[in-house]
This record gives sequence, structure tokens and C-alpha cells, in this order.
Amino acid sequence: MIPPLDEGYFGNAAIFGGVTMKVGEILECGIGKVALEMNKMIMLRSDEKIRDDYECWLRMPKLFEVGNLAGSNSLATSSSQRFDVYGNDFGWGKPVGVRSGGSNKSNGKITVYAGAEEGSIDIEVCLSFEILEALGNDAEFLVPSSK
Repeated sequence: MIPPLDEGYFGNAAIFGGVTMKVGEILECGIGKVALEMNKMIMLRSDEKIRDDYECWLRMPKLFEVGNLAGSNSLATSSSQRFDVYGNDFGWGKPVGVRSGGSNKSNGKITVYAGAEEGSIDIEVCLSFEILEALGNDAEFLVPSSK
């Protein structure tokens, strides 16, 4: 945002966006096409669009409800770069890993966190066993992870 949120901002500054694709299009074009479409959606979130969304919310507030994506064949991603998970020590040592709570888990949910090392990321993926098994049997999907 221009100007950016203050460093100490602790309010809700989340904006939701979506990408819809047909299974055939994903199979034909590959996962890179999904990433490209997600990137396009993110890039459309200009300063003006964000401010318009907030002005609309002020006129008609609506609380986001986290639902289970299991029956919808959906994939959801979320993150917050403003919460330094690995920089906290509550007296029993610095964290060695980060996971979301049970209420933030649903089939198809991916959460991305800043990693413990500079420039790294931690990814939490919640998928049903059937989906995990299918991914494990998908040679094209496994190629990047085997490098």
C-alpha cells in the first residue's frame, strides 16, 4: 500500500482473491499456469483497489468465515510476513518449526511462513490421504522435489 502500513500495525489487513480454472486446463497447461494465474490475481491488487475494498468494507462490514474446502475441489493459500515466528522465545527456546492451529486446517489449505533462515520459507500443506497418494504417484509433480 502507498503509504505502507505502519510497522506496528496489528489490525486485519487481509484481502481475499481467487483464481478459477477447469481441471482440463490445469492438466493441459500444467501447474505453472496455476501459479501464473495466481500471480496475475495478486498483481491486480493495486493500492487503489486495496483502498476501494476497505472503503466498501467500512460501508458494509463482512466477517470472513473459514470453511472446509473438502467438498469444493479448492486450494487456498495464506500467509503473514508480519509475524516473526522464529524470532520469538517464550522461555523454552526458539521455535524449530511452525504450524497453524486446528481451526486453520482444511483439505486444500496451504500456509506459507517466513523460514528460520534468511530467505527461506516453511510451507504447511493440508490435503486428504487420497490427494497425497495421487501426488506421490505423479512423476511430473515429483520432478522439482527430487532436484
